[in-house]
Amino acid sequence: MEQDFFKYQAQTTPHPLAMEVSHAKGSYIFNKNGKSYLDFVAGVSACSLGHSNPKVINAVKVQLDKYLHVMVYGEYIQEPALELSKLLAAHLPKPLETTYLVNSGTEAIEGSIKLARRYTGRSEIIAAKNAYHGNTMGSLSLMDYEERKQPFLPLIPDIKHIEFNCEWCLHQITKNTAGVILETIQGGAGFIEPINDYLAKVQKRCNDVGALFILDEIQPGIGRTGKLFGFQNYNCKPDVVVTGKGLGGGLPIGAFTASKKMMDTLKDNPKLGHITTFGGNPVIAAAALATLSEVLESNLMRDALEKEDLIRKHLRHPLIKEIRGKGLMLAIIMESSDIANTLILSAQDRGLILFWLLFEPRAVRITPPLTISKQEIITGCNLITSILDSI
Repeated sequence: MEQDFFKYQAQTTPHPLAMEVSHAKGSYIFNKNGKSYLDFVAGVSACSLGHSNPKVINAVKVQLDKYLHVMVYGEYIQEPALELSKLLAAHLPKPLETTYLVNSGTEAIEGSIKLARRYTGRSEIIAAKNAYHGNTMGSLSLMDYEERKQPFLPLIPDIKHIEFNCEWCLHQITKNTAGVILETIQGGAGFIEPINDYLAKVQKRCNDVGALFILDEIQPGIGRTGKLFGFQNYNCKPDVVVTGKGLGGGLPIGAFTASKKMMDTLKDNPKLGHITTFGGNPVIAAAALATLSEVLESNLMRDALEKEDLIRKHLRHPLIKEIRGKGLMLAIIMESSDIANTLILSAQDRGLILFWLLFEPRAVRITPPLTISKQEIITGCNLITSILDSI
């Protein structure tokens, strides 16, 4: 399989981890030889309820027996997509009530860019330095990392960048700005939280100049930070919320939600202002509905904060400089990138899955399933400190 993997599947890096997966259940992934790996990454924050969660699997099976894809998005009334959209609206502040379902987080970002330009009649989009919003052409355009953008130029125009958490930079948001797109917590940059009511100040500036305030909740959302949406921790309310990753419970999904007034601008002048064939797919929407319902009805959000405390308690080591993030969206910052690399690779050899972050080479991702047990957390943390002791 490994030879075929390298021959027939496109690679994203020169050195993929290339684990041969047999099955996955709960907090564990198993390879073809039966070895178990405790998962501290959850498919990069995507598997909110762990692997093969019975409620998600059952929802998928029930929908499979009814119908799969029947029509492009927005034409037929399909219960799973409708109920998912209603449940999102019920737990978002007014007037965030109308959701456009797509296939991935980056597609939802693309939709939000189009919505901002269409609704305001302006073209300028402002994003943060060291932001990551996806890798399609529009989402890539929001990145300021020239080394990653250069091979694909030209990208979409009229993009400007500001420093995250820089209040002085807010004067760059003007009446020429269609929208400001920020991650609620910067992910690839090293899980950097907003400080000093920064997001509330961005919201006010956007309101003052008539720009849309768009928050990327693809990673912080769906309970990972102890609230259903990360922005609920930071005293602000966006005009557009973008979700993905953990919403699907392990299946591919994205969504952007705004007021009905805003969303209505995408359906006329021109018609089909935004369109997707498989967005709102009934099987995936059923999985997302089961995932969202379980997050809302269980104690997982409250427990995420208790589990954060447990991780911070058990990950104390001289080689760990700090732990950033909130809830179960955490990054341990090592003394050097070499130590981070050694830890991640050694951990996999010893049965623990860790991973990197995009822009901060010293960071080690810890984003386990929300369902991970406290004993599993302690086991993983003890293994991390054991590896660090040997470095």
